[in-house]
Amino acid sequence: MTATAAPHFGPPPAAPAPRRPLAAAALLAALVGMVFGLLLGGAGPASAHAALTGSDPQDGAVVDTAPKQVTLTFSEQVAMSDSSVRVLDPDGKRADTGAAPRDLKSGSTVKYGVSLHSGLPDGTYTVAWQAVSADSHPVSGAFTFSIGAPSKTTVALPADEAGGGLVGTLYGIARYAAYAGFILLAGGAAFVLACWQRGAGARPLQRLVVRGWMTLTVATLAMLLLRNPYTGSGKLADAFDLDGLKAVLDTKPGAALVSRLLLLGASALFIAVLFGTYAKREDEREKKDLTFGLAIGGTVIAAGIAGTWALAEHASTGIQPGIAMPVDVLHLLAVAAWLGGLTALLVALYRTPDIGATAVRRFSRVAFGSVLVLAATGIYQSWRQVGTWSALTGTGYGQLLLVKVGLVAVLIGIAWISRRWTARLVTNGADAVGAEAGAEVAVEEARPPTTPSSAVEDPARAAQLARQKAAVATAEKKRVRDADPDRSGLRRSVLAEVGVAVVLLAVTTVLTSTEPGRTEEEAARGSTAASAPAAEGPVNLTLPFDTGGQNGKGTVRMDVEPARTGTNEIHIWVDSTDGKAMDVPELKLAFTLESKDIGPLPVTPVRLTEGHWTASGVQIPMAGNWKVAVTVRTSDIDQTTIDKNVKIG
Repeated sequence: MTATAAPHFGPPPAAPAPRRPLAAAALLAALVGMVFGLLLGGAGPASAHAALTGSDPQDGAVVDTAPKQVTLTFSEQVAMSDSSVRVLDPDGKRADTGAAPRDLKSGSTVKYGVSLHSGLPDGTYTVAWQAVSADSHPVSGAFTFSIGAPSKTTVALPADEAGGGLVGTLYGIARYAAYAGFILLAGGAAFVLACWQRGAGARPLQRLVVRGWMTLTVATLAMLLLRNPYTGSGKLADAFDLDGLKAVLDTKPGAALVSRLLLLGASALFIAVLFGTYAKREDEREKKDLTFGLAIGGTVIAAGIAGTWALAEHASTGIQPGIAMPVDVLHLLAVAAWLGGLTALLVALYRTPDIGATAVRRFSRVAFGSVLVLAATGIYQSWRQVGTWSALTGTGYGQLLLVKVGLVAVLIGIAWISRRWTARLVTNGADAVGAEAGAEVAVEEARPPTTPSSAVEDPARAAQLARQKAAVATAEKKRVRDADPDRSGLRRSVLAEVGVAVVLLAVTTVLTSTEPGRTEEEAARGSTAASAPAAEGPVNLTLPFDTGGQNGKGTVRMDVEPARTGTNEIHIWVDSTDGKAMDVPELKLAFTLESKDIGPLPVTPVRLTEGHWTASGVQIPMAGNWKVAVTVRTSDIDQTTIDKNVKIG
């Protein structure tokens, strides 16, 4: 992430000390590593994507009587539509009343509930939910619970997550194009104003900035149209649903996209002035005043466009949003100034033969300042979204972040190569200038003479000859410069930097739509806790069974006390379908802690009376989410094993 030093095409200044940039880079890397470690080491809990942290009934639970409602608890605020939660019976029919989910929020607990029809029959029910988290990304999931006893169901749990499919792919492409367009627009304009003001009249740079504006505008319009199916049905045809578009405009992401379009209208006026009035201005004082005005106005517009991302995505939720949003704006502006300016420099090196050493020297200072801002804001964002060392290596977000850091390291290496080419240009600058001057003299000597009388007699011919002379002079000047191996080496290294930057931007785009490491770990903890009963005091389990033989149906009721590590006492009652004590010839237990690869630990209960078994001194060696497997035999050949997870310790 180091800046590329300036090539000199004029008289050479004093050669720079070659080891100072390396020492500064090493110091910066050490500082970044130290601060990054301190931040991760002291991180606390937070979230960004919403995660389902609990439900009632719980996933896989078997309840004796039909509940009146199903409730879902989330890690953060979510947006729910009328069809966000659906409860389906074993035949796939709606078991809920179809009303919009009710907000049951209490304090900091985010909870929603849907009412169920009364008199639901026994069987397995599927709960499918979909919502939009506060950072604008859709989240979804599904789970099952059973009334009375589990049964077969015709409902298949959805395999695709919200925001996937063709619509998700198109939305992701539009997101990437939006970032790329913003970088070209803001970074290209900043390069012209801050580094090479004569570039305002260069057609290649004009096309670069205008194409950036067009890309960002088209991508924003596409995201606005795709927003409804992206967060809802997933059907591409719904992109033209006017009611859906109206609903999108009432959301925070929709308002951000509309605001971006309005700011793009203002930026169109900015571009018109920059490449029109400003490019033609000759008076130095007037141009200086206009430069100041364009710099202020352009900065405000660029910050506003960057703010449309910060106000609607990861920075707007989780911990410290008041700090995270301005930090995110600074991060985006620094990315645009660095990568957009680097692209503009590449275009200038390849397409404009008259870019001067002063312009590249100024870009070096701008790029270095951008890198410092990126380092500071990137460290803060990493701490905020990852939080722990385990999340850095054990979550998808953390692994993508490591890939991004690796790409940045590659960029630093290529930038160091660019700096070496620049140093050679500085050393050989005088020879290059002499060669260009000799080429210009040769071109002048090779031009056919023209007489004033012929120019007067045929003005059109004179104008044509003048254009030809200018084209020949420009081509010869470009040929001499292209023949310079030092300049060619710099162009190749800058091209390599831009190539890596394109990949880096793709990884960054994926990161912005990936569940942060903090939230992924929190969701894993929440799902583990949700799958097991509370561990305070004795644990009571109810397990229906069916061995398949005559009189083979019944229920096992089990109490584990005190349900902690160490010695526990277990009481088991076996009831028939009519609720009376059921005598069975054999009953066995086994405990397994799959997360630690412990077990199964066999337990042989002793029969006390008809339908009542007990086991004393049962040792639970470790706290965790244990699977309790109960084997019931009702005849010589009829037996079954049923299991359930329980939190112990």
